[in-house]
Amino acid sequence: MRPRGAGLSPARVWAILLKEFVQMRRDRLTFAMIIGIPLLQVVLFGYAINTDPRQLPTAVVDYDRSEFTRSIVAGLANTGYFALVPDVESQADADRMLERGEIQFAIVIPAGFSRSLVRGEHPTLLLAADATDPAAAGNALAAVGDAAAGAIAPDLTGPLARLARGPAPFSIDIQRRYNPEGVTQYNIVPALLGVILQMTMVMMTAFAVTRERERGTFESLLATPVRPLEVMIGKIAPYVIVGLVQAVIIVAAARLLFDVPMQGSMALLVATMMLFIAALLALGFAFSTVAANQLQAMQMTIFFFLPSLLLSGFMFPFRGMPRWAQWLGEVFPLTHFLRIVRGILLKGNRVSDIAPELWPLAAFLAAVAAIAMLRYRRTLD
Repeated sequence: MRPRGAGLSPARVWAILLKEFVQMRRDRLTFAMIIGIPLLQVVLFGYAINTDPRQLPTAVVDYDRSEFTRSIVAGLANTGYFALVPDVESQADADRMLERGEIQFAIVIPAGFSRSLVRGEHPTLLLAADATDPAAAGNALAAVGDAAAGAIAPDLTGPLARLARGPAPFSIDIQRRYNPEGVTQYNIVPALLGVILQMTMVMMTAFAVTRERERGTFESLLATPVRPLEVMIGKIAPYVIVGLVQAVIIVAAARLLFDVPMQGSMALLVATMMLFIAALLALGFAFSTVAANQLQAMQMTIFFFLPSLLLSGFMFPFRGMPRWAQWLGEVFPLTHFLRIVRGILLKGNRVSDIAPELWPLAAFLAAVAAIAMLRYRRTLD
């Protein structure tokens, strides 16, 4: 046997280098990750991430309906922060919309506002804000006072010119509901329940079939009369318990360490969390039926986790993203679960309040479960 050369051979290094490039080209998933992840990050961070959200849905209940109040509302709309929602008849309707998360702000102008203004009685209008996410409403609330005062200034002429001198002739009662002190932990810590569950549930079940395929035990499973649905249920059921244990730890820490308020029903939270966990486990099982090995399963998990984290409203205000990014974010189950958990814990939402977020979770579960069943192979390739 001829001994190998002791020195470094550029030819041999070149041969190994070419072999690795060929192998990388054959692994289409890895090649897609190399191109896809940087492109995804550039697009999401460049376009979809906005810490100064504008055009936030705002309900206006004007019981006065005067020239002054129309000027105030128009001035607020001209700031770019407030997008007026039509057909809101009463303060009760606005409060319900605010509680369900359908609007970010509710402006209520009482009857007799103009009469009190002209008399110099310094009337007050109400601006209620959904402060569950302090970052979403902060800049808008900071701009309210000057914008409203500037909008009404052109109307204060003639005998009313005296009102234009000095401070604004009216005041704004700003109510930061559900998080009056603007505590960031009240927004972030409940959301961590969804983020941590997504990361662990998808990742663990993504290895379910690929692990058996790599260990050579998949053949034994195929030889049994077990049906695909039975395989999926049997493999993901243990992780339901794991998810519940994680949830108990997170909720306990949220209460004991961060004093997060828990206004709603814990039973309702557990029920919705079970639906969320089932959707994640079914997704992880679907990944495991597509991936050829555990490395590919891990790559698919990361490729799903990154946009889900950025577009769900966890890190940045959801309404601050462009419309196309919001449509994309609605696809991810994390987006809907974050609204559910924040609504239950901070607002005390009931089933009727979170119903619009439940059916997307159920639809996602049905879709990924169907894909997993179709992809599951009864025979080895």
